[in-house]
Amino acid sequence: MTKSVLVTGATGFIGSRLVEELINKEYDVTSLIRKGKKGNSKSKIIYGDLNDEKIDFKNLEFDCVFHLASHTPLEKNKKILEKVNLDGTKKLFNEIKSKTKSIIYISGLGVYGETRETIVDENQNYNPNTDFVKIRLDAEKYLKDNSNKHKIDFAVVHFGDVYGPDGWFYDMLVKRLKKKTFRMPKGGNYYKGFVHVEDAVGSMIAVLESKSFGESFIVADSMPITFKEFSNFTADQIDAKHPGSVPIFLAKAVLGGDLIKLLTTSMKVSNKKISKIYEFKYPNYKEGIKQVIAQLKKNDKL
Repeated sequence: MTKSVLVTGATGFIGSRLVEELINKEYDVTSLIRKGKKGNSKSKIIYGDLNDEKIDFKNLEFDCVFHLASHTPLEKNKKILEKVNLDGTKKLFNEIKSKTKSIIYISGLGVYGETRETIVDENQNYNPNTDFVKIRLDAEKYLKDNSNKHKIDFAVVHFGDVYGPDGWFYDMLVKRLKKKTFRMPKGGNYYKGFVHVEDAVGSMIAVLESKSFGESFIVADSMPITFKEFSNFTADQIDAKHPGSVPIFLAKAVLGGDLIKLLTTSMKVSNKKISKIYEFKYPNYKEGIKQVIAQLKKNDKL
């Protein structure tokens, strides 16, 4: 029997690829997208925004809702973040609570805050240190508590930095490396968990297909490295110079304190738990970056 799923944030960098892969796997996919955006024509399209008073899901019912829609930490206004990421999530839940059997909520590693040299796994306590993450955690708690009340299966996936042939990796790193305008806050000397977008998508689907509900998962590849190493390796692949550093106060002025804190918080994570249900295509950043650069060249973006 074909499984029916809803994807919010279905035109985003990760969401659009999730929709495509679900369709390839013969799921019956509904995409929630904002007016003016173009969704995958092989999915059912529902136009709506998390801020809308009501979203018309018609007579549809879902085996699972993948909730990816949110403002990013590039949004500096706390009230706007609360309106979309928290209030919008609450509205969405009230629309789907009688229509879905399960919910998979997508979040990030920022929930763990400052962890220093600890190898972080799913047993680590949450310790958010930005407004953006605190609001996202409030949304997670709301979904978890209310899913339990309504006997809806619930799981949460915490992604590392997801990279691929578009999104931040291309716009903020590759393009600026080519122009020699990319600079790393604090010299890039902080550890990050990176994950190729194909593995981000594959892991979400694995959570659904293995029925791993009532759980949280950290999704990053098997090799924590510094942002400096990641950026320098990318530069080498496109014959660009290694990037320099930018003072933290200048970076904050441009991108905002929350985003810079999320970017420069050093964290080493373990992916042992997700690896029990999903086999990574790109278990380290070198394999992943090489594939992405080859894809960019194929698409005439380099």
